[in-house]
Amino acid sequence: MDDLEAVVESFNDQDHPDFRLWMTSSPTPKFPVSILQNSVKMTMEPPTGLRSNLLQTYDAFTNAQLNDCKKPNEYKKLLFAFSFFHAIVQDRRKFGAIGWNIPYAFTYEDFDVCCKQLKIFLNEYEEIPFKVLNFLGAEINYGGRVTDSKDIRLINSILLRFIQPGILEEGFGLSDSGIYRSIQAGSKEDYIAYIDALPINPNPEAFGLHENAEITTNQNETRLLLENVISIQPRSSSGGGKTREQIIGEIS
Repeated sequence: MDDLEAVVESFNDQDHPDFRLWMTSSPTPKFPVSILQNSVKMTMEPPTGLRSNLLQTYDAFTNAQLNDCKKPNEYKKLLFAFSFFHAIVQDRRKFGAIGWNIPYAFTYEDFDVCCKQLKIFLNEYEEIPFKVLNFLGAEINYGGRVTDSKDIRLINSILLRFIQPGILEEGFGLSDSGIYRSIQAGSKEDYIAYIDALPINPNPEAFGLHENAEITTNQNETRLLLENVISIQPRSSSGGGKTREQIIGEIS
């Protein structure tokens, strides 16, 4: 890192005008601060909410990809189940310790590996190996990031609810309310239309949680918003007004 910092600091106006240095890095406290201060930083965060997450996933698909399997109907059904599972495990982080004991950084690559494995098994085997798909998805692809023993049990239970023979039936419920369900295997446009009709703000029941779980989430989000607003206000003040700490204390 010290060598990298020295190289970047050596850049000057004499360099070629079209020269750019692109760097990618996982979050680490060892990354030189001076490079971050002199760079344009770009990050890609997963969208908030089940609806937005599912839309982003299906927006990347094409109809050719959805039909590129020897069992296209089964593939589309199970692909939507994995997409819903991917959205669930990512969005559960907003519930804090109620969602996961540890907030894991699940990525699109975890989902992509599951999709590729799903296609392989559907093409090569007559019967769908649900047990294998659950093990690979929950224990290997996503589970490789999970370290807490309770979270391991949780992620296995979540995926087992979706990747099962019932998912092949039209109208199979992905939540107790039935708002989220398996629809008839169709085109990309059919799935987009169904996802567009889903609630923007999902209820906790979609995650298998009690309604009260949303109270803590809303309080935390409100607190974070107000902390950010207060942090950009001038620090100096006159008179006997309340301090920043007092205001935050009243909010909590």
